Amino acid sequence: MKVLLINGSPHAHGCTDAALREVAAALNADGIETTIFHIGSAPVAGCIGCGGCRQAGQCVFGGPVADVLPLAEQADGFVFGAPVHYATAAAGMIGFMHRLGFSAGHLLRHKPAAVITSARRAGTPTALEAMEKIPQYFEMPLISSTYWPMVHGSDAGQAARDAEGMQIMRNLGRNMAWMLKCIEAGRAAGLQPPQAESGAQTNFIR
Repeated sequence: MKVLLINGSPHAHGCTDAALREVAAALNADGIETTIFHIGSAPVAGCIGCGGCRQAGQCVFGGPVADVLPLAEQADGFVFGAPVHYATAAAGMIGFMHRLGFSAGHLLRHKPAAVITSARRAGTPTALEAMEKIPQYFEMPLISSTYWPMVHGSDAGQAARDAEGMQIMRNLGRNMAWMLKCIEAGRAAGLQPPQAESGAQTNFIR
């Protein structure tokens, strides 16, 4: 089983990476393979709704949204991590997640997901809420921990010294491993994901 952890910080080795590595270590200890994918420091714009991905099979603007697809296809679970910028998740990560959902949502559906965030001081709850929207849309079981999944610090070293934050990350990793093993056991017993209804679409202005 494999979990893909996505670092949505412009800093490859900052606080968000430190938190993701703690989650990855807990997953590895439970026998789960992990890969950390950094979206990079270049600006990542949001989806423009052009529909080009329907024909191309991936986002036509390429970049990290296209680069991550081979990893996303192999992943059994996801952890999305981003720092707080202006009291919400970093804009690049939100753009990345929106475009990933529009162009490759089928690679996400029914796979367990977790979201984590890092901050110097505040803004973590709104950052978590912003990132949770995409997993909810794609029927991804949302993995929780023993507190809201956040770490605090101005750099990776400070984040690593956030004892409670790192404990939360380890517990999240263990919970993700447990969920993946439960899903595998269910699949082995013949249990398949539910088939969602479709077709109904109600507009509120007619």
